[in-house]
Formats: sequence, structure tokens, C-alpha cells
Amino acid sequence: MDKVSVTLKVFFQDPFWVGVVERVEKDILTVSKVTFGAEPKDYEVSAFFLENYYRLRFSPAVGTVVKEMHANPKRMQREARKLLKETGVGTKSQQALKLKQEQNKTEREEFNREQREADKLRRFELKQQKKKEKHRGR
Repeated sequence: MDKVSVTLKVFFQDPFWVGVVERVEKDILTVSKVTFGAEPKDYEVSAFFLENYYRLRFSPAVGTVVKEMHANPKRMQREARKLLKETGVGTKSQQALKLKQEQNKTEREEFNREQREADKLRRFELKQQKKKEKHRGR
């Protein structure tokens, strides 16, 4: 059976609070970024995560190495405390978010180009129609 690991990190990135959801599945990392307004409470974050997990748009996949976790409770507690002190996003997460941003940018540019060409064609057709109407009566 495949193992899926999901991690949610919430941190302050001036001027907003930001949440980064990291999903590791079969040595593949995908990331999604959520912007909160004011500082979210724990129950608000968990409620948001539970309600909107399936609506999150994850970045393209990035390869990663998954370490096996041992079930030592004290070690897990120390690591959780250390993760809480960390600020920022891991480099793999940053790469995945950047990849997602670039992908969205290319999609947006392609859409705008198509809109521009369609508008140009529409104006050309309108100009041709006006030209025909001018010469129709003579």
C-alpha cells in the first residue's frame, strides 16, 4: 500500500499569514500555498484544511527523498518543536511553488494571446464589413 504524507506549515510572510501544504506520495513532492489574512487560530486552520483540501491546486511534481520516521515519541516531540521554530519554506517546496507560478504564468500568457488575436480578428472583420457597406450603394 502506498504511503502519502501531508504537512501543513503556517508562517508569517509580511504582510499576511501563509500556509504551505506539502504532499509527498511515492517520492514525489507537490506543494500548494494558501494565504490567510490575519493570524489564523488553530481551529480555523484545521477547519480550512478539512473543508478545502480537495480544492487546493498543487504544483507540478518534484522528486524528493523520503526518510522513514521511527515512532520514538520524544524524538517526534522535539522535531515538532523544531519545525514550529522554523521560518520559511523548504527549498524543495520553494522550487515546487516557483514551478507552479511559472506554469500559471504561461497559461495566463497563452490565454491573453488568444484573446488578443480574437479581438484583432473581430476588429478586422468589422472593418471589412464597414468597407463593404460603404461601396454597396454605388
